[in-house]
Amino acid sequence: MSTRTTEDAVWDALRSVLDPEIPAVSVVDMGMIEDVKVEGAHAHVTFLPTFTGCPAIAVIEDDIRAGVKNVGGVEEVTVTPSFDPPWTTARITEEGRAKLKDFGLAPPTGEGPVLITQIGLPEVAICPFCGSKNTRNDNAFGPTPCRALYYCESCRNPFEQFKPI
Repeated sequence: MSTRTTEDAVWDALRSVLDPEIPAVSVVDMGMIEDVKVEGAHAHVTFLPTFTGCPAIAVIEDDIRAGVKNVGGVEEVTVTPSFDPPWTTARITEEGRAKLKDFGLAPPTGEGPVLITQIGLPEVAICPFCGSKNTRNDNAFGPTPCRALYYCESCRNPFEQFKPI
């Protein structure tokens, strides 16, 4: 198998590696894969954790390694987390944003929301269930460092919003 074909196969395998905290999206959907290099039977994947203190870094490394090891022609896999460049919500693909919304998570809009200046959260988040902007921030801290809790006054559903990074 040629290097280019093997790299393509590695990218395909990475599209099946799910984010352990949001299993509706892959690490590719989230824009976490910075680089893939294949040299002979050795694949090297560099990924960008969403936060410095992300508790899932080791799990993501293991999942990437396991997914790429299934690629024909790959015998060794090196996975390296990197914070250069830093991951931002702008890296999430359009497909990833749609999957997040379908999962019930309000994806970052990329439109530069008006921020609550003290804590850097969107003042208004768009409800992923009904599309309303009649929402309020209930808590700056969600289940992970990258999310905040909101409530939709229109459909009366709680939801999580990605913090703009």
